[in-house]
Amino acid sequence: MTIVFSRLASSAPPDVPRMGILVLDTRFPRILGDVGNPDTWPFPTLLRTVGGASPLRVAGENADGLLDAFVEAGRELVAAGARGIITTCGFLVLHQRYLAGKLDVPVMTSSLLQYATIARALPPGRQVGILTYSREFLTPAYLLAAGADPISPIEGVPAGGAFFNVITHGGTTLDRAAMEREVVDAAMRLVRRHPDVGAILVECANMPPYAVALRRETGLQVFDAYGFFNAFYAAIRPAQFVAPPVATW
Repeated sequence: MTIVFSRLASSAPPDVPRMGILVLDTRFPRILGDVGNPDTWPFPTLLRTVGGASPLRVAGENADGLLDAFVEAGRELVAAGARGIITTCGFLVLHQRYLAGKLDVPVMTSSLLQYATIARALPPGRQVGILTYSREFLTPAYLLAAGADPISPIEGVPAGGAFFNVITHGGTTLDRAAMEREVVDAAMRLVRRHPDVGAILVECANMPPYAVALRRETGLQVFDAYGFFNAFYAAIRPAQFVAPPVATW
C-alpha cells in the first residue's frame, strides 16, 4: 500500500520532521480528531495503512500474524522521512517493545503508555480509569505491556452499539452524536462504579473527538492519544523561543 502525505507534509520544508502513522485497515470515516485523519494534526504526517489489520484482528486477536506487516509498513515510513511512529489503535501497546525494537526511530503505539505518569500525578486515594473500545478485549496483558496496573478500572462502549459497530464493521457514514453518547455513557459508568477515579485515560485512538464532552460530563481530566502524540512530536521538534530573551513581567 502507498504512503499518504498530509497537506502539511506535502508543503513543509524538508527539514521539518514528519510523524509516521501506522493505520489500521478500516472502512469507516475518520473524522477530525481521529488519529488516522491527517488534518487532525498540527504537524506533517505520513500515513501507511497495514493491509489486513482490521480492528477485530488487532484488538480481538492480538494482531496475530500481522507483526511483520506492521514492521514493513513502519520501515517504509522511516524510509520516507518519518522521525517517529504512532498508530491508530491503542491495542498495539501489546507489541510496543517488539515494534520499537524493529524500527530505527522512536515508536509510541498507544495512549496507554501515559498510565504511569498520570497515576503519579493524582492525589492520594485516586486512581486512573481507562476508557476503551472494548472492555472484553482489553485484558491485563495489554495493561502490563503499557506499564499499567493490571487491575485498573476499565469501561468500554457497548458491543453491538453504534461506536463498536462502525469501528469493527465499517461503513460509509457514522452517527457522531450517537457515538459521542455511547462514549460519554461509558465514562459515566466508569466513574459511578469507581468513585475514586481521578482521571480518565482513553485507550481508543478514535475517541479524541469526544474528549471535550468527556471532560464536561465527568469533570475529570481526560488523557487521550491526541494530547499524547502531540507531546511526542514536541520531543521530536522542540519549540523554539527566540524573543524576548528575558521575561519582562
